[in-house]
Amino acid sequence: MTTSAQHPGSERPDRTPPTGEADRGQRPGRRINYADLTPAECQTLLESRNVGRIAWNAGHGPQIFPVSYACAADLIVFRTSPFGVLSELVRPTQVAFEVDDLDDAAHTGWSVIARGRAQAVASPALLSHLWTVEGAEPWAAGVRNVFIGISVERITGRSFGSQQVPPAARRGAR
Repeated sequence: MTTSAQHPGSERPDRTPPTGEADRGQRPGRRINYADLTPAECQTLLESRNVGRIAWNAGHGPQIFPVSYACAADLIVFRTSPFGVLSELVRPTQVAFEVDDLDDAAHTGWSVIARGRAQAVASPALLSHLWTVEGAEPWAAGVRNVFIGISVERITGRSFGSQQVPPAARRGAR
């Protein structure tokens, strides 16, 4: 639906602002079709994958790396080398962790971002357990014996290209 309302300095008509649940995600002048996901849906989607990207502000600038991960003991957990760039995360560090599923052809997908604090897992009992958790095995070769755990403080997500909740979030199964 278009209106004659225009933004200051604009010569083109724009969409009316969102007025209700059906208009979620649609902004004036843009045709975006997305739905915000609930924290429970985000958690289910996070648990449905095993590769994501971790981002943080390192000493020499922003970094983002793909990692294989697992969700265990209320943490997002991955293994790394004690000598690589990711080993910076042994000390408590604010991070963002993203996982998504995109369909280029259909222009649909979803994205979940978990924000929290990463640090080395130090509990002997938890470390013993993590060696047995499926999905925590890294794809990268070499010695990867440092477990980094992310304590999630906030999780958000969106499904876009359709107003439907992604099937993986409805199933609740991995």
